[in-house]
Amino acid sequence: MATVTAPTPKGSAFQPFVPPSQSPAELTLRAVLLGVILGIVFAASSVYLALKIGLTVSASIPIAVLSVAFFRTLGRSTILENNIVQTTGSAGESIAAGVVFTLPAILLMGYDLTVGKVAIIAVAGGVMGVLLMIPLRRALIVKEHGRLTYPEGTACAEVLVAGERGGVQAKRLFQAFGLAFGYKFFMAGLKAWREYPTWTSRTYQGASVSAEVSPELLGVGYIIGPRIAGYLFAGGCLAYLVLIPAIKLFGSGLTSPIFAETKLIADMSPSEVRAEFVFYIGAGAVASAGIIALIRGLPTIVSAFRSGFQDLRGSLDERATRLRTDVDLPIWVTPVGAGVLALVLTLLPQLAVNLLGAALIVVFGFFFAVVSSRITGQIGVTANPISGMPIAALIGTTSIFLLIGWTGVDHRVGAISIAGVIAVSAALAGTTSQDLKTGFLVGATPRRQQIAIVVGAVTSALAIGWTLTLLNNTYTNIVPESHPGVTLEAAAPDAADRSVTASGERMSHAGQEWDVVRVNVPVEGVQPGKYLVDPGSREVAFLVDPGIGGRVREIDGNPVTKLDSPKATIMALVTDGILTQKLPWGLVLIGVFLTVSIELMGLLSLPIAVGVYLPISTSASMFAGGVVRWLIDRRSRGGERSMVEVESGPGVLFSSGLIAGGAIAGIVIAGVAAALVSRAESAQVPAADYLAHVVGLQGRLGVFAQSDVISLAVFAGLGFILYRVASR
Repeated sequence: MATVTAPTPKGSAFQPFVPPSQSPAELTLRAVLLGVILGIVFAASSVYLALKIGLTVSASIPIAVLSVAFFRTLGRSTILENNIVQTTGSAGESIAAGVVFTLPAILLMGYDLTVGKVAIIAVAGGVMGVLLMIPLRRALIVKEHGRLTYPEGTACAEVLVAGERGGVQAKRLFQAFGLAFGYKFFMAGLKAWREYPTWTSRTYQGASVSAEVSPELLGVGYIIGPRIAGYLFAGGCLAYLVLIPAIKLFGSGLTSPIFAETKLIADMSPSEVRAEFVFYIGAGAVASAGIIALIRGLPTIVSAFRSGFQDLRGSLDERATRLRTDVDLPIWVTPVGAGVLALVLTLLPQLAVNLLGAALIVVFGFFFAVVSSRITGQIGVTANPISGMPIAALIGTTSIFLLIGWTGVDHRVGAISIAGVIAVSAALAGTTSQDLKTGFLVGATPRRQQIAIVVGAVTSALAIGWTLTLLNNTYTNIVPESHPGVTLEAAAPDAADRSVTASGERMSHAGQEWDVVRVNVPVEGVQPGKYLVDPGSREVAFLVDPGIGGRVREIDGNPVTKLDSPKATIMALVTDGILTQKLPWGLVLIGVFLTVSIELMGLLSLPIAVGVYLPISTSASMFAGGVVRWLIDRRSRGGERSMVEVESGPGVLFSSGLIAGGAIAGIVIAGVAAALVSRAESAQVPAADYLAHVVGLQGRLGVFAQSDVISLAVFAGLGFILYRVASR
């Protein structure tokens, strides 16, 4: 197999696969269109994945493999066209990560999240990330060649060069996509077998273990490997087998509610204990673990920024060459474009970004673009700690706001919007640098790559906004909730304390009109969120529990689907903690010191903390994928494999197909539910279950559809298929 990975000796000129003297077809319409389509597909699946488990995986190699296979069916294509496809398509996964790690925090604060707001922030951050990489390309990609390896970009270049292998392996990806789509649709859409097999202890009060037997979680577990998957599952066991039983044990004898609850702990189910107590412990653990990880990485960040700035200054002093492989977009595009984007954000009132916020976006954006690009060069896109960068920016922003006295409700939205733009910008800067490395190795034209990734960023951003709001609306539940004697009156717009706000919105539910109010900080036992109140008495009647980050986990004893978005919880916790200072600090501090204890044991606290926050049903299924990877690694131990063999091997590609197929099936199910919502309301069936209600497959299958054992057996069969494919 051809290779492009050999480092270049100092003083010699690197010769790419396609020499600069040749100009094969590159930025063609068919390449851009295919890249846009694949980018939207992987962006949507990344949104779903990031909401469920708080991480994404790089899409560049699967897209490169698919591009080679697709163009083989249409005839001959050039390697540079395939490179444009993966460059265009790779933008979606990074934008999804930046958006999902930050913006759902707005939902957790009780606000609505519109398609327009998400799309604007995603487009602005995505384009800014590409622009900031224009002056950095020569410094990081050309001058640092041989030192910054960009492992995934290098592997992607080898996949493109080895086109024959890519075409064969694409079959695995297509097979996995179809298998996962069908599996997920029958399970979650038609309820052919149980989605959440559960074990609840009768003797160990409060203890329970469940698994969401989804193909995308199995695939993620395989890709992240047994170590991280084990840490996540360990956190889940800590929450469900230690913390929840401990709260039940010590609280079961209480005769009055504690904290913000109106219900006795003895009467709570494990899911209710998690929602009202362990949620805050887990959030405190995740936030503190993220900050510790950021502090631990400060020397690397400072060194990366210093080296990047020095290289940038040196590259700008050099006379630009006119070789095709060294032509970028004009340098003036970076300051002018970044400034215009930041100023446009200040003109949109729904984002609550002012001139100070615009300045912070440019300053933090440039800083973290350099950091993200260099870290990507060392450890790759998937391992790039993107979520830690907006946390740092958010801490800086909210601290400045606090000193100025900007602690109102709108300022919290502004802080999250600023963090969102910075997160997307940093994520896409890392991905852009990886793509430019691939282009450098295969002999692409940088300017054409930069244009392609801007196109991919804009189109993916629009799809991400729609996907995020669709998923949230589909899995939103309106559940009865009462707080006797507590009335919610909205504060005046100019009031100092705006704990409760209203915009005059009304909503029809249960045959009656209700006023909509939003609780922004805890008020007399009422947690932050969106509520329906009686127009006369002003008492709470219903909680509008969002699909993203919602607290309600079961209705009438039946589990309901929610998307946890753990990284956005950190953002909400940091913002509330600094600007409102009204969090349940006792529970949050338990999580903080839990993280400190884990760190003192010498373990990685962040994945364990995320496991405490996530439902154990999520981490258990990922652990199963990690076990399959462990078995494969044991079988092949002792063999030496290159990066491309690891990242584009049958197991990883099959897992990528499982992730994409399962996630896209989840989005399709959500779309069908959204289209049938009025019929579901008439039938008094949850929208997410209406399709299964109409088809009636669950009733005809009887015991098969209700058995936990059957559900686990079907999932085990899927795991066995993954093992057989990966072992070839």
